[in-house]
Amino acid sequence: MNPPRPPLYLAGQTGSGKTAVALELAHRLAPVEIINADAFQVYRGLDILSAAPSEAERALVPHHLFAVLSPTDDCDAAGFARLAREKIDEVAIRALPLVVGGSGLYLKAITHGLAPTPKGDPVLREELAGLSHEVLVERYRTLDPEGAARTNLRNRRYVTRNLEICLLTGEPASRLKSEWAENTPVIRAVYLDREREELYSRINRRTLTMFENGVLDEVAALGDISGTAEKAIGLREIRRHLAGEIDLETCIESIRRMTRRYAKRQASWFRRETAFHRLRIEPDETPAVTAARIAGHYAASSPPA
Repeated sequence: MNPPRPPLYLAGQTGSGKTAVALELAHRLAPVEIINADAFQVYRGLDILSAAPSEAERALVPHHLFAVLSPTDDCDAAGFARLAREKIDEVAIRALPLVVGGSGLYLKAITHGLAPTPKGDPVLREELAGLSHEVLVERYRTLDPEGAARTNLRNRRYVTRNLEICLLTGEPASRLKSEWAENTPVIRAVYLDREREELYSRINRRTLTMFENGVLDEVAALGDISGTAEKAIGLREIRRHLAGEIDLETCIESIRRMTRRYAKRQASWFRRETAFHRLRIEPDETPAVTAARIAGHYAASSPPA
């Protein structure tokens, strides 16, 4: 039996062309299986809005962790990392795990591992179970205001667990959850780096393509969704358009603007991630050429130039 293959990570800003490059890499480095590392492509019913690989693209090579959660499910970095690591270990026995995504926190949770949080205390858990949801939320907000601002406070299980961590450790749960098990992992990881104006142009075109492909119908078909899923870029704007609050042109331009802002935040995040080698992509460079640059150096000790 062959030894497990170490994963290859492919990251980049939204609109940078990760999907096309991943498919080319899968061809060049076969056998390869692609594993999702995008916070929203994990949900069913958000394929167009999240720019997930199409059914035709997924049929070309095995894909994992795409459209596996209901839109009503909450998902955080720790939970996603557990799913991804299990899948990486499974795939590594038979193929190269190619982990693809632009969600920096999710990727870091996979590559660095989150520091362990304290196990639940039965006595404290029973005490918290006797409190109203409103009291739990208020106590959590008092002890960890930053974490509470980022948490779906309608989810009692999330609130209870985070409050439990605060009470057991005397520290904000959000601070503990941002600590890493390993600070300098040795990984093979590439970040697709495009010039800003070219990236923004790609984002503008892709946003229009989403509407041409039926994103309005996709969002209209959604029912209730989780606090995590509702953060998908463009969801709120499309729902406002469907409700008659804004016209289509305003909706499209708002999504373009929000997507560009998200891309800027991604760029800031990955500038701090030294484990990812930045690979500058020229405007006229094809996915095949980019994949060849990565594949040509994959077995080498140095990162792609």
